Amino acid sequence: MSVSSVFPQLEQLLPRVSKPIQYVGGELGAVVKDWDATAVRWALMYPDAYEVGLPNQGVQILYEVLNEQPDVLAERTYSVWPDLEALMKENGVPQFTVDAHRPVKAFDVLGLSFATELGYTNMLSALDLAGIPLESKDRTVEHPIVLAGGHASFNPEPIADFIDAAVLGDGEEAVLEITGIIRDWKAEGCPGGRDEILLRLARTESIYVPRFYDVDYLPDGRIQRVVPNRPDVPFRVAKRTTMDLDAWPYPKKPLVPLAETVHERYAVEIFRGCTRGCRFCQAGMITRPVRERSITTVGQMVKEGLEFSGYSEVGLLSLSSADHSEIGDMCSGLAEQYKDTNVSLSLPSTRVDAFNIDLAQELSRNGRRTGLTFAPEGGSERIRKVINKMVTKEDLIRTVVTAYSNGWRQVKLYFMCGLPSETDEDVLEIAEMAHEVIRAGREAAGTKDIRCTVSIGGFVPKPHTPFQWAKMDTPEVIDGRLKMLKQAINSDRSLGRAIGFRYHDGEPSLIEGLLSRGDRRVGAVIRTVWEKGGRFDGWSEHFSYARWVEAAAEALEPFGVDLDWYTTREREEAEVLPWDHLDSGLDKDWLWQDWQDSMSEFEQDDCRWTPCFDCGVCPAMDTEIQIGPTGKKLLPLTPVNGLRVPA
Repeated sequence: MSVSSVFPQLEQLLPRVSKPIQYVGGELGAVVKDWDATAVRWALMYPDAYEVGLPNQGVQILYEVLNEQPDVLAERTYSVWPDLEALMKENGVPQFTVDAHRPVKAFDVLGLSFATELGYTNMLSALDLAGIPLESKDRTVEHPIVLAGGHASFNPEPIADFIDAAVLGDGEEAVLEITGIIRDWKAEGCPGGRDEILLRLARTESIYVPRFYDVDYLPDGRIQRVVPNRPDVPFRVAKRTTMDLDAWPYPKKPLVPLAETVHERYAVEIFRGCTRGCRFCQAGMITRPVRERSITTVGQMVKEGLEFSGYSEVGLLSLSSADHSEIGDMCSGLAEQYKDTNVSLSLPSTRVDAFNIDLAQELSRNGRRTGLTFAPEGGSERIRKVINKMVTKEDLIRTVVTAYSNGWRQVKLYFMCGLPSETDEDVLEIAEMAHEVIRAGREAAGTKDIRCTVSIGGFVPKPHTPFQWAKMDTPEVIDGRLKMLKQAINSDRSLGRAIGFRYHDGEPSLIEGLLSRGDRRVGAVIRTVWEKGGRFDGWSEHFSYARWVEAAAEALEPFGVDLDWYTTREREEAEVLPWDHLDSGLDKDWLWQDWQDSMSEFEQDDCRWTPCFDCGVCPAMDTEIQIGPTGKKLLPLTPVNGLRVPA
């Protein structure tokens, strides 16, 4: 049965809201299919505003992978701003997709990609607007399967009541497997109802269905055990790992927005995974092992992506792009290929010790210099040893001098505050480092017209990292250190005026910490916050710390735990963690040992270039580290017409 567009009703509301263009769809790269000609239908959601969600690489890849299947339809939906949410409720307009403006409730799957836990309240808003019961137990065969993915899905316990299933790890192959299971179930007449389709998903052993697991608690509030409540589901659920990235060269046809978005470039993921071993970095830990995309595939993707999109910037993405074994040849090949065009290259994620003069020259060859961001993470040598960020002050100064000498006039330095064992002195060394950067930069550039921006984020302990046992500092401690740091930066007016200072205070970080390491009891907090008006908690202008604190006190009191219990409490080795039944491939004993090593300031080498140190991923996942070089050069591609700078 066909599903009608809600656009006629929606269109009447758009003149009354801010940025209405974000709701109309029609972007280059968008796909609209005949509903009745497809067997399985996905609504893909990035639970944030359109301007943040549209550029998301993960959603774009899955959107294209699914729509390449002849009998599969995938459309996108994003969070609507509070002004439109109120009007939609008032006028009976449901949560809709931007592609064909179909109601989300009509789809087979609502797939949510969570890059951050602060999007959980937006998920509840979308479910409510869609007319989908908030809790999984209240849904019937008529409702979509609510499926979570993204990095936050490695601990989906805080939203276990609201989702039907979660996928850990890479999604390219997983979404096709899920599609096949749903296709077969529907073709058979949906036997066994909702429980049966969820059971079929759970039997893959790589899709987590929370309703099939029970959690028992000890009298002191800690978890006693998490066990299956039926015999035909696995005790542990394993992550998915897509090994051959060359076989998945997506996105081929990137979405080009009509409205302004946070990133407007053609992005190519040049490799996945990281073995640097930064102890705070969940992304690096859970995406192991390293898998490189070949230089020839990257070249072909750039050629086709630019031809299709008309973008003038190419972002070479990964957790640490300059670590690709062929990054030099890749950058020089692309720079040479597009030297007479308006196309610029950027490495949005660059390690201090991997950036060199050759890279600097290739990235700035056509005269356009995109922003450079380096992340020392910790202000002092000591704290960088604790977090295993093996970067010296000398490394940093040498790197920024290289940048300033090659024409850059501004660099951004990213640090964290609240790291394990951190002291006031560790944070104050950030000011000293920033001052030295300006001094060295002025000397190298021969001008005072240079700037450095110091950006500070709050440390949040994440699951599946060595710091998953760590306690958090209180917002008062974090904010006190940030105030001292600002004073120290401005203590020398000549240098201070050249240094920008941006920071996130300690309050949002503490709430993110609650959500990142929470268990099922935290779901009651999320729902209470949402019922009290919580939306867009990742946006400072919408986030309310008081609302979260009040909701935590109200919702957690019956369980005998509180906000501090989840955040500022250090865990012990024997404690059962909420995500222990979810297998990222990392050995828990190895993570604990690395946590102990951090406290003794022991630096762990990168296993790409040293013997294996038994983190557990390769044998557990039956995978291996994939590194080049391949010995190949960039394909001799011809720039497409229209990219050349007009005479």
